[in-house]
Amino acid sequence: MKRSSVIRRAVLATAAVALVATGCTAQAAGSGSGGRGSTAPVTGAPVTTAPSASGGSDASGGSDAKPSSPAPASTPASTPSSTPTSTPTPASKVLMKDGDENEQVRELQARLRQLDYFDRAPTGFYGSITGKAVAAFQKKRGLPATGSVDETTWQRLLGMSRKPTADELKPSTTNKLDTPDARCMKGRVLCISKESRTLAWMIDGRVVSSMDVRFGSENTPTREGTFAVGWKAKDWTSTIYHTPMPYAMFFSGGQAVHYSSDFAARGYNGASHGCVNVRDRAKIAALFDQVKVGDKVVVHW
Repeated sequence: MKRSSVIRRAVLATAAVALVATGCTAQAAGSGSGGRGSTAPVTGAPVTTAPSASGGSDASGGSDAKPSSPAPASTPASTPSSTPTSTPTPASKVLMKDGDENEQVRELQARLRQLDYFDRAPTGFYGSITGKAVAAFQKKRGLPATGSVDETTWQRLLGMSRKPTADELKPSTTNKLDTPDARCMKGRVLCISKESRTLAWMIDGRVVSSMDVRFGSENTPTREGTFAVGWKAKDWTSTIYHTPMPYAMFFSGGQAVHYSSDFAARGYNGASHGCVNVRDRAKIAALFDQVKVGDKVVVHW
């Protein structure tokens, strides 16, 4: 009887130690209530891991962190992979653009003119007309039609054109010559076009030189037809209008081809009294020395 009592007390003591150990674990991870009922703390122990699973910051759950728990930290890791695709490709360096004015622009215009994209004499100034010509060239070649010249556009143009001559870079006429009249194709001819407002000095169908010209007004028109140089006068003054007519080459009565300082100064804002005015003094001086009395003159549309 006494022995069984001792055994019973030993069993109860062992159970009590086990119960206290379980309760400490629950309290450390749970609410910390010190009640004797061990059921609530024990069943509540797994609940404390929930905050860490959802990204909670409870220090007690730090040792239970799951691979998925630091999800926010893994977000930056994905950023570098998207960086290369979001970085724009560097644009090609622009060599010439609107507003530029230099000799390279003049060469650009001359080369575009060779390919029929630019229909006037090169000026060396990059304006809207040049921009449109460049854009048309780019579009035709399958390049971005920016209207500005980058390295790709420039190299493509160089490959399709030739080095401009001095006359192509700085031609004597700013107006494009039209197709010569059939009467101009033989012999020595001053071929004068009212359509393009140009004079082409031609020998056997070849253009030797060309220049801009201006004609008479509606009240004093320049006569059209086929004529011949009747006489020449290097220094002449009109007997009717008393104005200088240097390098005059008369072909129809008082009408002549001659240099006009008014045309040089005012351009097409004025008109002659029937003569064919030239505004490039150096060109007409050279022409005057080449033309002979009796050479043909053709004035046509």
